Amino acid sequence: MARGHNKKRNVGIIYELLLRHISEALIRDDKQSAQKALSIIETRFHKTTELYKEFRLFNALAQTTVSDTPVAASILTEAKHAARRCNTDRLDREKSLLIRDINHSLDDSAFYHRRIEEYKTYATIQTLLNGWRELDRSDLSKIVEFEGKMVEWLLLEKEVKQLEQDVNPDVDTLVVKILSEKFNEKYGSCLNETQRDLIKSYVFSIANDEGESIKQSLAALRETVLSDLDRLQQQTDNQILMEKMCDVKERIVSESVEDITDATISRFLVISQLKDEITEALNE
Repeated sequence: MARGHNKKRNVGIIYELLLRHISEALIRDDKQSAQKALSIIETRFHKTTELYKEFRLFNALAQTTVSDTPVAASILTEAKHAARRCNTDRLDREKSLLIRDINHSLDDSAFYHRRIEEYKTYATIQTLLNGWRELDRSDLSKIVEFEGKMVEWLLLEKEVKQLEQDVNPDVDTLVVKILSEKFNEKYGSCLNETQRDLIKSYVFSIANDEGESIKQSLAALRETVLSDLDRLQQQTDNQILMEKMCDVKERIVSESVEDITDATISRFLVISQLKDEITEALNE
């Protein structure tokens, strides 16, 4: 671990700085700047990247709380094995591209100078990840020291902040507004409450839970619409209408919720609108 800590290549610090940039841009109502940072997160932290894998590992160490030292030591052992499975050359390239995107796309001279409350802990985690990968080139005494600090951190009770808690109360509304306008531009219609909730869930799923909440929301919407279509089919004897509904059902069933993109959200916004129309038909 001869190299000093470089915060520009600290995956946890950079991710948090991107979130800070987004929140501050939204408070200023600078939707363009916020969208640029969101696009950087979506592209550079895609689940196929080494950067995403390191971020997941980093985040687990930063947020996990355990009850005793043996469990903490076991977590560090597993984290060490996971860190060493990383493709370091690819990770270094991806970090360089991330830094390039930030420097070239975001007009923010203060970006790297914002205060990070848990800076020392984040620096310890990244230094450990780097050191574990260096194997015999590492400074063993430093690794032992930092692993001891990480055990203390894992034993410490901590409160995980969500993005919504970290910014002005109006920020989530502004975030939704950005994507609402984006999708309204494409479809030329006002979004209903369910559609707005989907967009909000989509935005914050990037930061909060690796997309699990939006996947659950989309899966629930899909099942509800399919159930409503079944009920509507039972209420009609119009053969042409039934055939059309069968075709619609096949398309909805084929919609995957595993790889969530703007295109996926766009299709489910249409499905949400269809749900409202089916509900009206069932109530007639």
